[in-house]
Amino acid sequence: MQRSMNVLALVKDSERYVFLYDEDSAATLLQTLGKYAADKELSFTWYDAAVLSQKVRKLRQEAESEERNNRLPETAW
Repeated sequence: MQRSMNVLALVKDSERYVFLYDEDSAATLLQTLGKYAADKELSFTWYDAAVLSQKVRKLRQEAESEERNNRLPETAW
């Protein structure tokens, strides 16, 4: 199975938030988005976290669906 790296980015005014993650670290990324949203010193908001979290979940669902579709059908021998 091929491992892929995902890039998630958000540009807010002069700030840029860029996240690189693979499928094994998606849960950690979701936690990080929450930590960033809770940090009052960042312009990263809970809305930003929600939008990016939704994208992560959508990409995960698409990858799982693609994987299911690419599996060879099992044959009974």
